[in-house]
Amino acid sequence: MTQTQIPYVFMRGGTSRGPYFNRADLPEDRDTLSKVLVATVGSGHPLNIDGMGGGAAVTTKVAMLSRSDDEWADIDYFFAQLEVEGDNVDYKPTCGNILAGVGPAAVEMGLIEPVDGITEVKIRAVNTGARVVALVNTPKGALQYGGETEIAGVPGSAAAVNLLFQDVAGSVTGSFLPTGNLIDVIEDIPVTCMDVAMPVVIASPESFGLTGLESAEELDNNREFFTKMERIRCKAGEMMGMGDVSQSVVPKFGLLAKGTKENSVAARYFMPKKTHPSMAVTGGQCMACCVVTPGTVAQGLVAAPNEVPATIVLEHPSGTMDVILDYEQGEAFKLRSAGIVRTARKLADGYVYVEPEIWQGPQKG
Repeated sequence: MTQTQIPYVFMRGGTSRGPYFNRADLPEDRDTLSKVLVATVGSGHPLNIDGMGGGAAVTTKVAMLSRSDDEWADIDYFFAQLEVEGDNVDYKPTCGNILAGVGPAAVEMGLIEPVDGITEVKIRAVNTGARVVALVNTPKGALQYGGETEIAGVPGSAAAVNLLFQDVAGSVTGSFLPTGNLIDVIEDIPVTCMDVAMPVVIASPESFGLTGLESAEELDNNREFFTKMERIRCKAGEMMGMGDVSQSVVPKFGLLAKGTKENSVAARYFMPKKTHPSMAVTGGQCMACCVVTPGTVAQGLVAAPNEVPATIVLEHPSGTMDVILDYEQGEAFKLRSAGIVRTARKLADGYVYVEPEIWQGPQKG
C-alpha cells in the first residue's frame, strides 16, 4: 500500500520552524494524530533523520490551523511540541514564534482572504485560549515575505509580523500569580511563579551560583543546575495547580538578571530540558511582566518605566527582544496587552508522507 500523503506548508515562524497543516487534513482522534506527528517530524532520533525535524526543540514543532467558530477569532491555532529523541507529543503549551507564521500560513492555505495593505488575522490559540491579532503585510492582496525587519536568532531580514496578545494573564492556570504569591521559596531558591501567555517559574541566576550572562552552551553543560532546576520546576508546577508536570514542557523556567546595557534585562529561558537559543515569544511576555511587577524576584533590575505602554528589552543568548507592555499599576498589576514584532517566511509546501500502518488518511463517507 502506498504511503498516506498530507498537504502542508513549511514555515519559519520567528526563531522556530515546522510544518503547518490544515487541521481537517489530519486525524481527529488524539492518539492517531500524535503518531502521525511523530512520524512527520521523525522524533526518536537525535537528527530526526526519518522526518522533517531538525534535531532541536525549536525545529520539532507543528501548527494545525482551521477556521474558527469563535465569535471573535478568524483562525484556530492548535500547537504541538514534539520531543527530539522521544515520542512524547505535548499539546499543553502554545508557541509564540510558530504563531508568527500562522497569519501567512492561513493565507497560503486559503483560510484567510488577504486585503490590500495589512491583513488583520484574529487568532485563537486552542491550547491556551489566548487571543492574538496578527498584522500581516499583504500589498495588493499578496503576501510579502521580504522586508527590512531583523530579529535576533534569524539571519538577514524579512517582512514584519506584528503580534498583539490580548487577555494573556492567567492564560493557562487562570491566574496571573497561580500560587497567590509574588515570591515562593523552593529548595531555598526564591522564585516567582507567573502566568502570562505561558506559565513560567522565574528565578535569579545568583541563587544558582550563575551570572545570567552565560551562553546557551555553557548552561546546557551545567547538568547540576539542570537537575536542581527540574526539581524546582516540578514542585512549582504542583503549587501552580498544574499537577504532575514531569512529562510536560510547562511550566517553563527562566532566569532574570541585570543586563549589560542600561534599562535592559539579561534573560535565559529553558524549554525546559535545554536552554532556548534565543527567547520564546510567550515566555518573553511573561518574563517582561515579571520585570515591571513590584515584589517579584526581578524587582530592581531596571528603573520603573516612566510611561505606558512600556518597552522591556530582554537580552538573550542570540541578541535582544523588545516586549511592549500596556498595563495598569494600581493596587495590583493588570496587563491590558503585550505586543511583539516577529518575522516569518514560507520555506516549502507540498505533501508529507506517513506509512499507512500509522494512518490511511481521511475516510471518505
